[in-house]
Amino acid sequence: MEKKTRLDKIDRKIIEVLQKDGRISFQKLSERVNLTARPCLERVRNMERTGVIRGYTALIEFPEPEHAFIIQAQVALADHGRSQAAFVREVQHTEEVLDCWLVSGSFDFLARIGCRDVDHYRRLADSWLASKKFRVDRIVTITELQAIKRA
Repeated sequence: MEKKTRLDKIDRKIIEVLQKDGRISFQKLSERVNLTARPCLERVRNMERTGVIRGYTALIEFPEPEHAFIIQAQVALADHGRSQAAFVREVQHTEEVLDCWLVSGSFDFLARIGCRDVDHYRRLADSWLASKKFRVDRIVTITELQAIKRA
């Protein structure tokens, strides 16, 4: 595995531009970071090769709210040593779970969940709480009201 290189000011500017527009042409990218196209392309390819840039995604905003109700749920497992793997499998296969992170602190996971309405979320949460496979101790939630900044 190749050693990651240090990021200089130009690399950071390239990353900043790509985070806002991952489909920008290399010509436009090089102009935005005041570099000629070839060295700019080499820097991007190097950051891809070393894992600094892991991929490119599309942020989707559906015209009709498929997930009108977005919840961020902090999930604590009663016995995370035994049930963590089962819970990970569950969230990876649960369509409503948009994002999920293993976290440190008083909770084991932070999940971003998209549902049609509060009853849809309640049914999902109740199924997790009732499951003997992953023994959820508690779920603390907050509701997203408005996106202020998304990367």
